[in-house]
Amino acid sequence: MGRYDKTRYRAVWISDVHLGSKACRIEPLLEFISTIECDTLYLVGDIIDLWSLQRKWYWPQSHNDFVRKVLKRASKGSQVVFIPGNHDERFRDYDGLHFGGVEIRRETIHDLADGRRMLILHGDDFDAVVKNHAIITAIGDWFYDLILGMNRIYNWFRRKLGRPYWSLAAYLKRKVKYICEFVSNYEESLAKYAREKGAQVVLTGHIHRPEMKQVGDILYCNDGDWVENCTALVEHLDGRLELLHVERELTTVTAPPPAIPENAETAPV
Repeated sequence: MGRYDKTRYRAVWISDVHLGSKACRIEPLLEFISTIECDTLYLVGDIIDLWSLQRKWYWPQSHNDFVRKVLKRASKGSQVVFIPGNHDERFRDYDGLHFGGVEIRRETIHDLADGRRMLILHGDDFDAVVKNHAIITAIGDWFYDLILGMNRIYNWFRRKLGRPYWSLAAYLKRKVKYICEFVSNYEESLAKYAREKGAQVVLTGHIHRPEMKQVGDILYCNDGDWVENCTALVEHLDGRLELLHVERELTTVTAPPPAIPENAETAPV
């Protein structure tokens, strides 16, 4: 069983796995997904890193194992929804189709057990650099891979010294002013879009920054990634949302959400 007891959730969200990249931290992900049960599994983009695979082919058996586990869940009755991101955007051409029991959606709505509506999307459409500056995005992606490569070497030495994993990329994201401003604008834009869609909660990935916070009247959730943070968002059977930091074995739970007005408007996706 490993470090985790088998736990049942109503829904589980993971994103930014980056299969096909050496940066993917597949072992904690395989252990995590093997020790949970859920009615619905949402794969919120950048599950397969086609950008990395185009530069150099890398696909170990462990990455196949994850795909098999996902397909096995779908075959046994769990709903599996794949929302492609910018790194696996080719799958967006198949919006609305099913493959091996996996439903592909550009974005979707999830009804929480407590009555709230959650809008789910990868989030790259709200990243102006990714949308409008392809060359800068490519350079940034290369630089990010370089940082992750340096980080793997650094953490190899940390493990030898018995110290826990430390993420240089996550540290820079917290300290660089421009990145902090970008994240704030990103959160505000997604909250506004969720409001327009009649949702009270928005779930996204893309920026590899696990978070759960109120942005005005919208609960903003980012389920993080499996490159730097090893995080997932889960819904308990009562509708309570929890952000799991898997390798640190810590959890962050939302504050009680604001009351939903009885006349709150809803809109279909």
